[in-house]
Amino acid sequence: MKIQDVPFCTIDWSTVSPTTHPGIQGEAYWRTFEMGNIRVRMVEYTPGYLADHWCSRGHVLFVLSGTLITELSDGRKFTLNPGTSYQVADDVNPHRSYTKDGATLFIVD
Repeated sequence: MKIQDVPFCTIDWSTVSPTTHPGIQGEAYWRTFEMGNIRVRMVEYTPGYLADHWCSRGHVLFVLSGTLITELSDGRKFTLNPGTSYQVADDVNPHRSYTKDGATLFIVD
């Protein structure tokens, strides 16, 4: 990842209004910062959330709280707990997320 056109800046996430993104089940609340060629998000999944699509975008994802299950389109599943992350490049492993009890994530893409 090469970050371009982003000067040093700080984000007080409590001042960023969330947007709602419904899944097949549950909802995701995104607090999003975009500048240059990056998007940085604090994402909260409600209990029972299941993504409504397979995502092919590259991410660095870090689990802050809760448990996240990430499924790849080839059927593999990974369980991530607080303090764990995954990294994936654009167009490599389409993936989608599920959480039974809810999760909060920090994502850079």
